[in-house]
Amino acid sequence: MGGCRLCGWMMYADGRGWAWLWQAVTDRIKLGCYWFYDSPNAIFLDLLPMNFSDSTIAIIGLGYVGLPLAVEFGKHRPVLGFDINQARVEELQAGRDHTLECSAEELRAARHLRYSHQLQDLMACQVFIVTVPTPVDQANRPDLTPLIKASQTVGAALKRGDVVVYESTVFPGATEEVCVPELERASGLKFNQDFFCGYSPERINPGDKEHRLPSIKKVTSGSTPEVADAVNALYAQIITAGTHKASSIKVAEAAKVIENTQRDINIALMNELSLIFARLGIDTLEVLQAAGTKWNFLPFRPGLVGGHCIGVDPYYLTHKAQEVGYHPDVILAGRRVNDNMAAHVADATIKLMLRKGIPVLGSKVLVLGLTFKENCPDVRNTKVVDIVRTLQRYNAQVDVFDPWIDAREAEHEYGLQCLKAIPGPGQYAAIILAVGHRQFVELGESGIKALGESGAVLFDVKSILPLGAADGRL
Repeated sequence: MGGCRLCGWMMYADGRGWAWLWQAVTDRIKLGCYWFYDSPNAIFLDLLPMNFSDSTIAIIGLGYVGLPLAVEFGKHRPVLGFDINQARVEELQAGRDHTLECSAEELRAARHLRYSHQLQDLMACQVFIVTVPTPVDQANRPDLTPLIKASQTVGAALKRGDVVVYESTVFPGATEEVCVPELERASGLKFNQDFFCGYSPERINPGDKEHRLPSIKKVTSGSTPEVADAVNALYAQIITAGTHKASSIKVAEAAKVIENTQRDINIALMNELSLIFARLGIDTLEVLQAAGTKWNFLPFRPGLVGGHCIGVDPYYLTHKAQEVGYHPDVILAGRRVNDNMAAHVADATIKLMLRKGIPVLGSKVLVLGLTFKENCPDVRNTKVVDIVRTLQRYNAQVDVFDPWIDAREAEHEYGLQCLKAIPGPGQYAAIILAVGHRQFVELGESGIKALGESGAVLFDVKSILPLGAADGRL
């Protein structure tokens, strides 16, 4: 009797001879089977370890996560970068990346990488890595639509022996409970028998030119021990910082979602402290600098929490927690604090205007920065928009200037018509320095104040300017 350790397929020689048996074994190997054994004699035959050395990789989704991954793999082996957005594919084919995550030189260095939006091109691939976004809806519930559609797309191209690896942030269990059934339905194949899965959560930090994909340790996992080994070895080809092989897909999923949940809660504490200290009349940053002289005090700062990770991922964990009957008080409390900070900034600015005798109705307010973080063009889930909306509810005239954004994207996503150049001096009753772009740092206190009228209010969200330079800060 012989069998495959991966898929559980069994066969019996039935007296037909070892030639027949060997042919059957060879056929199974072609389908991706791992090894066979002769159980009556306890003879183990390590015929072919699972590996992807000759496999073509398809990266599904070419955004902030998928493109750097495709580029790194594309330096070493055949890679298909796939995206349903034809304009995105054409942009990359022309050697441009509007996200600024990869330079033209880096794109050229990926000499084995090609791009496509054609579904039929996926048929030539054996390893599929899914890097699509996983947002939340307006009620802060996980929106798995992109992940489900990507799974359906991959499922239509799946063949026996193929492996699908997910990098998108999800709640623990999502890969096997949500994605695998979609793969099975679309392909007609059986999970862990005909095809296999892995999970290796992304750790991309948009705009960070120091912590790049190869220098960030990678968590890996697989749906069987052999697949886990193969997935781990695959990523080890490009990750110089090393890998950490988790014991299961669910463990790897949980590890990712708590990374950003931890940061969210820590920032929420800082934000709550800033609200308390504002009422006590002391500066939050001064307090944190003093407390930071102790060796084990963690260096978190107050601020707006937006973007596609920290402001979103905790809701995936709380969703799953509530699904299994637990109400996550601490995590949700942190989310409430952080989600309300943008309105606090707007309200505090209005109060400062009133204290200075500046009329609010119809006044001009300038917001500097729209992206969710400094020195990157990413406007996804930015909380600066909430500052703008709150100011508009006071019937203030709000202008937004951000030198990093695509103004068309801002208008499409949020309906904002942003300034395309920094405004002239002396126009604004209040200025909110919302994002710490290097251009604003270079402007300095005098350059920023020059944009306002005499006596204009200045609120420094990121505490970029020296203490006392702004009328208010977190």
